[in-house]
Amino acid sequence: MLKIIQSSWLSALIGGISFLATLVLFLKPRAEPKITGAGASASTTNQESTKLTLELPNPPSWDYKNPEVEDLVKELQTSKTQMAQRATQLDELAARLQSERFEINQVTQKVNQLQVEFDQKVIRVHEEEVSNLKKLAKTYTTMTIEGTTAIFKQLDDTAVVKILMYMKEVETAPILDALAKPTEADAKRVAGISEQLRLAIPDSRLSKRTKP
Repeated sequence: MLKIIQSSWLSALIGGISFLATLVLFLKPRAEPKITGAGASASTTNQESTKLTLELPNPPSWDYKNPEVEDLVKELQTSKTQMAQRATQLDELAARLQSERFEINQVTQKVNQLQVEFDQKVIRVHEEEVSNLKKLAKTYTTMTIEGTTAIFKQLDDTAVVKILMYMKEVETAPILDALAKPTEADAKRVAGISEQLRLAIPDSRLSKRTKP
């Protein structure tokens, strides 16, 4: 019996049992003291609040305001408003320019039309024609009124006007009087010749040289 007690394996067995018993005692949870009434409710609430606080991260604060960001937003809003106003002004300017361009085109077309009509009515004498026209004018003034009238009735109005330009008034009057007879059509033609004679323009280079 003494040998058995003194054996090494028995000592090891007893040591292992003692270790397990001690471990069980340390690992066994201790009972929390029970709290009744308001204290128990508050304690439970505090524990839950603490637990939530530990488990959840702090939520972001939506009430946070950064002055620099607010100033930047205001500047952007102001720039947007100014750009909108500028765009409106540019649209109005474009519409006004379009209207003015249309009016200018109308005026230009009207001026061109008047220029064409004026050119059709006005007879211009060029420098190379002057010498011959003067000779013809001198020739017709030496002829009888009847002879000159007969020739003028065969010429077109432009030729008649150019020749009459180089005659004196006392010489053109009898000729025009004879041309206006005997019909109403003849009188109407003489009226047109008189109007063209009024608007006739000599060569500009000749006019510059003959000025005093």
